[in-house]
Amino acid sequence: MNPIPLENGKYYHIYNRGNNGIDLFYEIENYKHFLRLYEKYIDPVAETYAWCLMKNHFHILVYIKETEEIDSTKLEYSSTDKPKIVSASKQFSNLFNAYTLAMNKRYKRTGSLFEKNFRRKVVNSETYFQKLIFYIHNNPVQHKFTENIIEYPWTSYGTVTSNKKTKLQREKVIEYFHDLENFKYYHSSNPNLDEIEGLIME
Repeated sequence: MNPIPLENGKYYHIYNRGNNGIDLFYEIENYKHFLRLYEKYIDPVAETYAWCLMKNHFHILVYIKETEEIDSTKLEYSSTDKPKIVSASKQFSNLFNAYTLAMNKRYKRTGSLFEKNFRRKVVNSETYFQKLIFYIHNNPVQHKFTENIIEYPWTSYGTVTSNKKTKLQREKVIEYFHDLENFKYYHSSNPNLDEIEGLIME
């Protein structure tokens, strides 16, 4: 059964893991390469609000741009043929395929790296949006990779709390928490995550 394609103008929690739980990232350069490919394939079609890369899975919160918001001149495809319709779902597939090819070549491996269909869930309320940002940033703590969110380098938390140049929707994220201090305070609390309990990936 094929998943429903990503729709323009909607917010999504996108997540997946390594095929049969295998690692997606072996060393620091792998994380960096995934983010470079993400910028290449996804930035033209989506706004990113939060992300976290873990050793064997990832979580991303995005807004899929309306068709008229997409600058097609910046699109990268996995083939030379320009598609008739810009598909965000296809761009994500291109990202995962490009990363898999790079990893297979670098580590002389074969076969799929990710589980077959990446998962997606529509984010349709402000409360859910806010809790999801916390959940994504808190993932390394939950999985005991670190004791403090700020110490883990492969999430967007550090970008939100810094002034460095970024394509992350930093100002909009902070607005959801009213200001930066509230954003930090919320991340140091323990909000009720019942709404997204079913999405926790072990």
